[in-house]
Amino acid sequence: MESLLLALAVLACPVGMGLMMWMMMRGQRKGSGDSSEQQVAQLRAEIDQLKADRETRQPKGAQ
Repeated sequence: MESLLLALAVLACPVGMGLMMWMMMRGQRKGSGDSSEQQVAQLRAEIDQLKADRETRQPKGAQ
């Protein structure tokens, strides 16, 4: 009985880690499509805004 409990304790860590990895990979596949495209579009808009702000702050003739 004691050896059975020891075997369960030894197997609990790798089995639990495998389950967590599987669940994380499953979650990434579901949310990676639309949200990443949306994030890229948002970042591009932010870059455009920063470029426009930089152009308005520079004195004329200085670049």
